[in-house]
Amino acid sequence: MNMQMNPQVDSANDSTQVQPVIEARDLNLVFGAGDTSVQALKDINLNINKGEFVSFIGPSGCGKTTFLRCIAALETPTGGSLAVNGMTPEQARLNRAYGYVFQAAGLYPWRTIAKNIKLPLEIMGFSRAEQDRRVAEVLELVELSGFGGKFPWQLSGGMQQRASIARALAFDADLLLMDEPFGALDEIVRDHLNEQLLKLWARTDKTIGFVTHSIPEAVYLSTKIVVMSPRPGRIHEVIESPLPKERPLDIRDTPEFIEIAHRVREGLRAGHGDD
Repeated sequence: MNMQMNPQVDSANDSTQVQPVIEARDLNLVFGAGDTSVQALKDINLNINKGEFVSFIGPSGCGKTTFLRCIAALETPTGGSLAVNGMTPEQARLNRAYGYVFQAAGLYPWRTIAKNIKLPLEIMGFSRAEQDRRVAEVLELVELSGFGGKFPWQLSGGMQQRASIARALAFDADLLLMDEPFGALDEIVRDHLNEQLLKLWARTDKTIGFVTHSIPEAVYLSTKIVVMSPRPGRIHEVIESPLPKERPLDIRDTPEFIEIAHRVREGLRAGHGDD
């Protein structure tokens, strides 16, 4: 089933329409020019609404991370349109409209965890008292209270990723972009962080865009799963999840979970067949 987005009803005719947090229309991105050009994204149409947890899944090179980087104004599309909270990605970046969590934690080893989290707050000019308040708040959110004085090398990989998430949450942006943040962690730690991320999402009501290569992770976390196909990166299918918002890990053994995972797997296979 292909649920790729259709054009929205004109807001002038629907006063109840809520503006999407992310709105992509016929989005294209080509790297290079001439014979050496590579089309990374082709005709991407997608809405992400407030409070949704949207995972992007597909083979390597399908444009998952590239699309996330376009949202963050780290890449510039070559065609179509992209809006973040009704703004261009560049305006959204200047307005601190999102937090970004990379594949690696990217913590400065010479700064404590608290000072790593404070870094964007320092750049944004928050007072010392406000910095301290926000750091304490986000450390509690990611269950790292008491670790603010530690250095990154004193923490496990999973704890470092939680600190990276805390840094992205510190300035309280409504949108959180996460580029395969748990991909390098072992399965036990990954499961634990998936549980914590769902709790954090429920507590904060953030809108989350999440890149992953893992079908179980995508199904467990998401309200919407965007299945992408390669060469060039396209949206093959968008799968809406019927799972409840509260999801214990053992939900992965239920028929409903297995059915969604099967649909994602079939979508990935069909997407390859479109090459």
